[in-house]
Amino acid sequence: MVDIKPIASSFKDDLMSRKAYVSRKTTETQIEIQLDLDGTGKADISTEIPFFDHMLTAFSVHGFFDLKVLAKGDIQVDLHHTVEDVGLVLGQALSEALEGKERIFRFGDSCVPMDEALSRVTMDLSNRPYLVYHFPDDLKSTGSFDAYIAKEFFQAFCVKGGFNLHINAYYGVNEHHVLESIFKAMGKSLYGATRINDKISGALSSKGSL
Repeated sequence: MVDIKPIASSFKDDLMSRKAYVSRKTTETQIEIQLDLDGTGKADISTEIPFFDHMLTAFSVHGFFDLKVLAKGDIQVDLHHTVEDVGLVLGQALSEALEGKERIFRFGDSCVPMDEALSRVTMDLSNRPYLVYHFPDDLKSTGSFDAYIAKEFFQAFCVKGGFNLHINAYYGVNEHHVLESIFKAMGKSLYGATRINDKISGALSSKGSL
């Protein structure tokens, strides 16, 4: 069993409506996440997977979320457990930070280039989780953190967070660039979807609730 120290125990005692602290411990991983939806893009990420850290930092910076992630897992076996479980915990943190998803725009959409790559991320914070993930078929993986392991993260994130997520990587020849364009677009799309609109009372739905 790996040892993990709390990121900030006082955070749990001083939560605002748009903040969340979530921890999860299994025989495979131990994860703690703090999320502030109304931050300035400060990221403090440590997952033991450097490229994943880089991607989560890009997500945080371009979404203007303050995000702390501390994760330890059995990466000597595979990256899958850590990557998926970070998605689960981040999704739970998002759900808790949004509570009833009241007064938010609900929908988000962003298209982001990264050199030769272009990706679009569209979402609906609908409480109806579903992932659509389109990636260039001819793109060759060059590292252990590839398009397939990234999909596990997004699947876990949207299911636990309760949102419909469409990821369309239109094109690109460098897998790093394609993934980075996706994570940046994810941050920008989620930022738009979580903004508060004073014209909205309760949840934005013709049914009255999500």
